[in-house]
Amino acid sequence: MTSDQPTVTLPVPRTCPFSPPAEYERMRENSPVSRVGLPGGRTAWALTRHEDVRAMLADPRFSADRTRPGFPVLAEGQQQLAARFKLSLISMDPPEHGPARRAVVGEFTVKRMAALRPRIQQIVDEHVDALLAGPRPADLVRSLSLPVPSLVICELLGVPYADHDFFQSRSARLLRRTEPVASREQARDELRTYLDALVTQKEKDPSDDLLGRQVLKQRETGRGDHEDLVSLAVLLLIAGHETTANMISLGTLALLEHPGERSRLGEDPDAMPEAVEELLRYFSIVDAVTSRVATEDVEIGGVLIRAGEGVVGLGNSANHDPGVFSRPGELDIGRGDRHHVAFGFGAHQCLGQNLARMELEMVFETLFRRVPGLRLAAPVDELPFKDDSNIYGLYELPVTW
Repeated sequence: MTSDQPTVTLPVPRTCPFSPPAEYERMRENSPVSRVGLPGGRTAWALTRHEDVRAMLADPRFSADRTRPGFPVLAEGQQQLAARFKLSLISMDPPEHGPARRAVVGEFTVKRMAALRPRIQQIVDEHVDALLAGPRPADLVRSLSLPVPSLVICELLGVPYADHDFFQSRSARLLRRTEPVASREQARDELRTYLDALVTQKEKDPSDDLLGRQVLKQRETGRGDHEDLVSLAVLLLIAGHETTANMISLGTLALLEHPGERSRLGEDPDAMPEAVEELLRYFSIVDAVTSRVATEDVEIGGVLIRAGEGVVGLGNSANHDPGVFSRPGELDIGRGDRHHVAFGFGAHQCLGQNLARMELEMVFETLFRRVPGLRLAAPVDELPFKDDSNIYGLYELPVTW
């Protein structure tokens, strides 16, 4: 059954941190391609089945350009924010997207990430040392989840980590849907001004880091310009620390609340890569990034989507589709399924997924090995979850040992 009348308005808050909203299941069963309401009174289509989400993300007749009329946004003012600057990689369509992605994808290969492993392990160890030496209870978000990926992405990009308070606070404001539009605009402008100055400095004296190497590559190929590089820096800095930080917090919470799964990991450390895949599927912390707008009439799941209409691929629903994942509501670290869409799918699949996987594996392995008595210091229902952010997570995670 498909209705043109929205029965649900996005975003739908999670009532349980370990489950997608109940509305997703009802939509997937009764009307898998549904009309939904959006903030501001607009409407879009929502896809809830794994098959349909992947089909849409792989179809070039859907545009990722967030400035196009009809593109579905889950926060008021989001489109005007996107339109103020040159499009970043995440919003590009062909023919611009392919060359821009190829220019930077070599920075995130498995081989290059493996070369970073010793330094990342050192960063993780130092922060676990500090955690153990500090007072109890401790906030895991401030002591481990946020600083580790922030420091890693800073060193990779060539951004001074001493400025982390500045860019972390601006990123958080930018991602918070309840933040006034003017405040998000200010955060975006301040972050962009900061990175504009940093890129200008690297253009004068290219350093041996991702941004410095991109400056040299632009000179060699003649492709791209200063604004492109600033947009890339903004995207990578935000995505590089916010997503992984929230997955560290939520993954730790899940393993503390599922002691059987944690014990399985302790008995078989080689299971960690599969555990990370399962945690990524289980939480699916980003729903809106898999949004598109149709550039032609397209049929998805038996429903005709007209050119100009927006589509939201609900990744959290797709990753709990029982037709693809058996017992989708259970956390099963031995599930062994890597075909989730937590990193998206198709041409825009997450550029930094190899880095994120490696960081998560190293943090969880180190934390639970070195702090075997780790436990929550507050009830789960009292934890401050990020229901108001475009990236789900935790504002604080009090722990003790």
